[in-house]
Amino acid sequence: MSKADNMLSILWLLKTGKRMTAKQLAEILEINIRTVYRYIDSLCASGVPIISDAGHNGGYSLLQQFNEAPLFFDLNEQKALIHAAAFAQEAGYPFGADLHRAISKLKRYTNEEQRDAIDRHSIGFEVIQPPVDPSLESTLQELELSVANGYTLSIEYQKAYQTTRQMRHIDPYGLVYWKGNWYIVAYCHLRSTIRSFRADRVHEIQRTEGSFQRPPEFSARHFFLSNLLPEADKQGNTILIKIKGRPQSLADLCRHWYLGHTVMERSEAQVIFQVDEQMAHSILPHYLLPYGKSIQVEEPAYVKERLAAIAADLFLFYQST
Repeated sequence: MSKADNMLSILWLLKTGKRMTAKQLAEILEINIRTVYRYIDSLCASGVPIISDAGHNGGYSLLQQFNEAPLFFDLNEQKALIHAAAFAQEAGYPFGADLHRAISKLKRYTNEEQRDAIDRHSIGFEVIQPPVDPSLESTLQELELSVANGYTLSIEYQKAYQTTRQMRHIDPYGLVYWKGNWYIVAYCHLRSTIRSFRADRVHEIQRTEGSFQRPPEFSARHFFLSNLLPEADKQGNTILIKIKGRPQSLADLCRHWYLGHTVMERSEAQVIFQVDEQMAHSILPHYLLPYGKSIQVEEPAYVKERLAAIAADLFLFYQST
């Protein structure tokens, strides 16, 4: 048998709960006792909690908690892990090489029947995401490690549409993947507040001698979303948008990443959203324009006027080119 098969066999034998000597293991597996010692060392190095007891009744055994844990994933668990890996790879998961090795091990050490089933389920499961710049991998790796270990970082950051870069010192609190882009939520020493930074705009990242402790119970996800969505307790900053239209178009609007959180009332032919007033003036018309005549803004009037102005401007632009 191969080294992997023999090591797996040693695990199976120890999982019976019996204490076994190296000689007993060598006789059962028909290998040299020195080879058993090497395999035991390899298993311990990989994190398997093998206990070695000396003396007349000594031998090897597994820590009870590990002995009670399942050694293998069942078919549905294997399928779920492989499907989840497909999402991670398409999102530009920064430890893709490690993930690929883990999935390869999962397939290699399962039985033939399960492997065939996994392949069948994998064939019909595809994930399509906007392509992620592969050069981001090292940046994301450093950011993730710094989040986990509390390293203060020095970065050069380039804001959107600007050609110059600015030096920042940040304490990275968490990575967030949002609509095809990676963001780092961090305490900015320059602004003395928590900010989010686009990872693809981070340049020349370096660790400093400083370190930090992330605030207890801090959630990068919650912080990120709270800066995108209107605050419910600030009713004075929001207005009602009444839209009617085709049921399919209205349903699509209600699934929008922003509008879906602002639905106040909904029927088959009409939806009322409560949105940030500034957004209603600036960004919202651009969200609504692609729906064309499948929807119609009923209130407020200035949103309808803004839609008409944008459409007229586009008409004149393409008419003149």
